[in-house]
Amino acid sequence: MNAGGAGERGHDPTAYGASIAEEYDALYEAVMDTEVAVDRLADLAAGGPVLELGIGTGRLALPLAARGLLVHGVEASPAMVERLRTKPGGAGIPVTLGDFTDVQVPGPFSLVVLAFNTIFALPSEDAQAASFHTAARHLRPGGRFVVEAWVLDHGRFVDRSAVSVRHLTADRLSLDTARIDAGGERMETVQVVFSDGGVRLFPANHTYVGPRELDLMARSAGLRREQRWAGWDRRPYEVGSKAHVTVYRKPDDSQ
Repeated sequence: MNAGGAGERGHDPTAYGASIAEEYDALYEAVMDTEVAVDRLADLAAGGPVLELGIGTGRLALPLAARGLLVHGVEASPAMVERLRTKPGGAGIPVTLGDFTDVQVPGPFSLVVLAFNTIFALPSEDAQAASFHTAARHLRPGGRFVVEAWVLDHGRFVDRSAVSVRHLTADRLSLDTARIDAGGERMETVQVVFSDGGVRLFPANHTYVGPRELDLMARSAGLRREQRWAGWDRRPYEVGSKAHVTVYRKPDDSQ
């Protein structure tokens, strides 16, 4: 999944997808609870159309469409969309190539989705805030915007650096390496993948904002927080939670 923010100096929103598209599914399929996420998103959509910002290779969009939901995607990376198109049902999902901080697609939608930490791929807080305005602009009254993101664990870092195992099988080892700035906001990461084919490096930068800051961005876009869970299974979010799934709602003045 690729974000946007192409107007930010030095930021190429297509770069990550171009480098990782061929291996994306193999690297991430085992580390994400896709079935539970799709169940929850289908419930939140309540039969209405869905817009996914950063549709990537279709991990969420394809099973949602298979349930009969109308799904439209936005994606910055043509390489990721090409992978989506090779999958069963992928050719039938409309995708707008572009920057989802200012994109406009036919709507409105009952649900807008920004999953799997994609909010952090945007290059600045201004770009992140713009994505909330994009979501609000595309939602029908009473519609929902769902953001899934990890929560920064400072305990992982020694001298502002961290290494962890993301994926381990008999034929593939994937390590996450990260270095964070002194303010805890900008993070440079490289995923290092060892396999029979050799070693591959997938760099990516992150702009971290915590749940409270995301709530403020939502409020500035006219959205209000409805739910916050520690995961798609609706576990309560609490101190020490490593991730969150937050549901924002656009007011319905008719009610």
